[in-house]
Amino acid sequence: MTVNDKNSSPVRPPRIVVSGGGTGGHIFPALSIADELRERLNAEILFVGAENRMEMTRVPEAGYEIIGLPVAGFFRKKIWKNFGVLRKLFRSLRLSRKIIRDFKPDVAIGVGGYASGPTLKAAQRAGVPTLLQEQNSYAGVTNKLLAKKADKICVAYEGMERFFPGDRIVMTGNPIRKALLDSNISRKDARESFGIDADKPTLLVVGGSLGALTVNESLEKGLKKLVDNGIQVIWQTGKNFGNRGIEAAKGMKGVVVTPFISNMAAAYRSADVVVSRAGAGSISELQALGKPSVLVPSPNVAEDHQTFNARALSDKGAAILVKDIDARDSLVDTVLALIKDEGRCKKMSEKIKSMALTDSAAVIADEVEKILKRNSQN
Repeated sequence: MTVNDKNSSPVRPPRIVVSGGGTGGHIFPALSIADELRERLNAEILFVGAENRMEMTRVPEAGYEIIGLPVAGFFRKKIWKNFGVLRKLFRSLRLSRKIIRDFKPDVAIGVGGYASGPTLKAAQRAGVPTLLQEQNSYAGVTNKLLAKKADKICVAYEGMERFFPGDRIVMTGNPIRKALLDSNISRKDARESFGIDADKPTLLVVGGSLGALTVNESLEKGLKKLVDNGIQVIWQTGKNFGNRGIEAAKGMKGVVVTPFISNMAAAYRSADVVVSRAGAGSISELQALGKPSVLVPSPNVAEDHQTFNARALSDKGAAILVKDIDARDSLVDTVLALIKDEGRCKKMSEKIKSMALTDSAAVIADEVEKILKRNSQN
């Protein structure tokens, strides 16, 4: 895209819109794709996100410009509240058209989240090629609607032909944070960085930046049982759990409680077993790092997609699925049985790692380059 042919003069770098967000599971892959395109093509990249969502701070921190849309998700139970949502959607569609008209992108990439719908729809109406990245094993409504006119659809699970045109699907996996793959910290150093014993079995519990209430309450209830069985715990509670985790861990050795973990590479390296929700980003990280896992899908997500994500692993013996409704009674016992079974942990680690696609950002960038090359020849 930087030259027309071998005899031509250099032209401007490609302009690429990346849209989506709302959660780390959307933002981290989007940033990984953007980093790859910027390094490879010197691309000029503009993010479009949703106002008041976490991408509005995380993206500028990563060195990219972002524009926020006044878009919000639909209420599935309180239908009357959707009048306001519709007003925001129409405003977002108008603003998206202006963004596309002003920025003049060569490609628009949608990674899921509220903002991707209006942005990618505006791009398609303007004749801009679009690429979708569907992170989950059960496709979201927005991507299913956008897929009809998308040039490429990058997926992380097999069998996505039931949602999308098969001739446009590319199996890429989900990009994960580069720092996780590049880290070479030893297990000993990782555990010592958390102030815990280098030789004791260790459980990592993560529930996202806000926290997972069911997971947190399950740990709160069963933490003493874990400690009494010689298990160390690194417990990321999220900010919404307040001081309850700290209170639960009072007087217990080998328990680290924190609302946020800045060094996830060290946290993962410390862990013999991980307890996590089943968001696409989390699962991709667990696959890439080969971590034996107990997954507790969130029941509060569209199309119950986390359950589908977790089943894609548990059906193959690559993880254990514990339903949210059962977690308070069974999660800790399930974890104990797994962490004490070294043979099962080893098999599960091998199985989940065999499902990993670790060069996802590069493969997606390859597809973007193909689109750019095809358009430059037209």
